[in-house]
Amino acid sequence: MNAFVYGVGTSHFGRQPDVSPPALAQRAILEALGDADVDSVDAVYAGTVFGAPGTAQRALQSVGITGVPILTFENACATSTTAFHEARQAVLSGRYETVLCLGVETMTAHFSGPITPEETDAEGRAGLALPGVYAMVASRYQYLHGLDVDALAAVSVKNRRHGSLNPRAQHGKQVTAEEVLTSRMVADPLTLLQCCDISDAATAAVVGADRGNARDVRIAASALRSGELWDHRSRHPWGYELMGRVATAAWEEAGIGPSDVDLFEVHDAFTIGEITATEALGLTEPGGGGDLVLSGHTSLGGRQPVNPSGGLLSRGHPLGATGLAQIAEGVWQLRGEAGERQVQGARVAAVETMGGGTAGIDGNGCVVVVLGG
Repeated sequence: MNAFVYGVGTSHFGRQPDVSPPALAQRAILEALGDADVDSVDAVYAGTVFGAPGTAQRALQSVGITGVPILTFENACATSTTAFHEARQAVLSGRYETVLCLGVETMTAHFSGPITPEETDAEGRAGLALPGVYAMVASRYQYLHGLDVDALAAVSVKNRRHGSLNPRAQHGKQVTAEEVLTSRMVADPLTLLQCCDISDAATAAVVGADRGNARDVRIAASALRSGELWDHRSRHPWGYELMGRVATAAWEEAGIGPSDVDLFEVHDAFTIGEITATEALGLTEPGGGGDLVLSGHTSLGGRQPVNPSGGLLSRGHPLGATGLAQIAEGVWQLRGEAGERQVQGARVAAVETMGGGTAGIDGNGCVVVVLGG
């Protein structure tokens, strides 16, 4: 038995403090239902990180979806990909035939800058927000492999260029490497243009069993793991081993390897994050991620474009909605519906979402999804 994505939808991404979560969600849900050509679902699997209790129910009643099971997930940045993973499992098990997945986040209602760390964690007590955590990832990477700041800049330049082709992206302006490297330092070596922005958005997908529709996109694999204890016995940067474990499980289920994938949507909340993700996913050996981006391999027109949507750096990063935004991009690409950023001949797409922020473990959770094939 297989599960498929019937349809996807998203709102625009950006700082939209005057748009309510239900209004954002309504746009994504109605687009996804229309794209799927369905008018009812058996259940809803929703995700939000900072939303109030009942956020999903408030959004769903605005489009007339009531009376069905509604489950809400929170798994940091991997929140809506976790909902998607569980929706697929529900379809494969026969529990439901059709499930609506929803991700919604209005971050401008809670933050004006970096996410405030949890004060009960050691990082929170030290005031170490996620830009600092990823700066430490970069420092560890520098120690292990050396770190070319031009490679970091190239990730931002590439993803901003891709994002300029995405009409839903938060940031549509292209940047130069010089602009990236001379922008304000946030956490050495990460400058402002190497850090994602807070964002408001909603995303949705309809997942269901095989109905013989040629537009439906098969979910070839989906793997989810949470981080193990982070006790510094690992030589790799934070998050690397979690991403690697999940990717290995996904490749095994799909029966393919990373070289068989035509495009990737990965968690590039910070430029170093894309470099470590491409290595953990197996596109290149540890230490090779910088050369991979500098060579053009991961750019549109390259062998395996990474983040053709613009990624988190350009599209924006509304935590609870990010994973399904990546899924939507994968679906559009495999259908040939991505417009100017279309990866020609795309048949297989992979999505990786890394959720972090809890001290003591190697990430809250990570999801890797393989679409198509």
